Amino acid sequence: MKPFSGYENKNVIVLGYGRSGKSAVNALVSLGANVTLTTNEVFSDEEAEQKYNAWGVEIVDGHHPANLLNRADLIVKNPGIPYSIPFLKEAEERKIPIVTEVEIAHHLSEAPIYALTGTNGKTTCTHLLGEMLEHNGSSPVLCGNIGYPATAAAMEATADDTLLMELSSFQLMGIKEFRPNIAVITNIYEAHLDYHGSVEEYVHAKLEIFKNMTADDLLIFNKKQASMLEALDIKCRIQYFDTDSKADAYAADGNLIVHGEVIMPVKDVVLKGEHNIENILATLLVASAHGVSLDAMKQTLTAFSGISHRLERLGAIDEVIYYNDSKATNNLATSFALKSFDTPVIWLAGGLDRGQSLDELMQYAGHVKRIVSFGETAPKFKALAEKLNIPYDVTDNPYTGIELTHRHAVPGDTVLFSPACASWDQYKDYERRGDHFKEGFAKLS
Repeated sequence: MKPFSGYENKNVIVLGYGRSGKSAVNALVSLGANVTLTTNEVFSDEEAEQKYNAWGVEIVDGHHPANLLNRADLIVKNPGIPYSIPFLKEAEERKIPIVTEVEIAHHLSEAPIYALTGTNGKTTCTHLLGEMLEHNGSSPVLCGNIGYPATAAAMEATADDTLLMELSSFQLMGIKEFRPNIAVITNIYEAHLDYHGSVEEYVHAKLEIFKNMTADDLLIFNKKQASMLEALDIKCRIQYFDTDSKADAYAADGNLIVHGEVIMPVKDVVLKGEHNIENILATLLVASAHGVSLDAMKQTLTAFSGISHRLERLGAIDEVIYYNDSKATNNLATSFALKSFDTPVIWLAGGLDRGQSLDELMQYAGHVKRIVSFGETAPKFKALAEKLNIPYDVTDNPYTGIELTHRHAVPGDTVLFSPACASWDQYKDYERRGDHFKEGFAKLS
């Protein structure tokens, strides 16, 4: 952790007691700030309370009284808390700066920061890059939106490490001076409008990632969406990736090509799908800038099978390959999955009915030979199967569903679990749903 005096003797409110809040409190206390922690919930962590009392941290739980703002110099908020709550509205009117804890991480980190964001693919890119750096003998520290708070990582990392910081739009809305050495934006599609209010605000939040970057820094961007950058005053260098045309990194003639050099054949890459080829190309540009060897790149790409629940290759049973894509909770995500295969597909899908139509998925279902569905949307998938003129089955859940798909699968088939729906009609989250599917796979194998 590098020395930084910018928070010393400042009155800082930490808003929210999640992982980022805990980490922010720890960091701010170590930097000499006067910290007040406020949370809507009753504070029940007795061990933490004793520690905070010893540190001089004031705890205000059960509400966010406006009088806390009377002496506040700064607010560090949980990314998930909307700016629309009265407490933050009042803070904005008083011109009190509001940041997220990644801002603190930037001030503390001795290690270079590679920041990755995007609507889809940021987690895959972060983990894939981490594997490449490890195979190259480097020391990556994955942090940010993937569970390990950025401030905690920044406090522990040395100049010999590299912070691979996955960032959400919520986190990026709360930066002032944050400046990564390399920034990656995988793509930007419509998302999180309940939080941001409009597509324009969501896009603006994502593009904040490079606002402080200089000519010494590098932005990696999806060439298909390059028009988003046209009217912006960008100071940093830009490199593009693309699957359809030449770019700094692109796919052509069955090969992955970076800065004119053939890295390896696409067919030898374990990750499937055009969207994952985009993720790979973006990652290769970062790896190249970092100095990762060709051998380390190839070693990673021939072994990396993806992140749990994101088009995750589970393996083969009787020459049938099974994929877990439980994270696909909408039509867009499932369309990516369906486009990834040219083999016959038995598609397991279903879940919470949010009123969405499934008709837009018809254009991606050319290889689907059978649909097996579950949950509230089972009738909609039955209707979709009838429109496609393919067989249909209904099952109780993904666990029973995988057994049913196994009965109908023949060598050369792919079983794809890509629900296109949220999980909350049957499961607490998509992870538990995906784990249930994987339990079924384990039973079969």
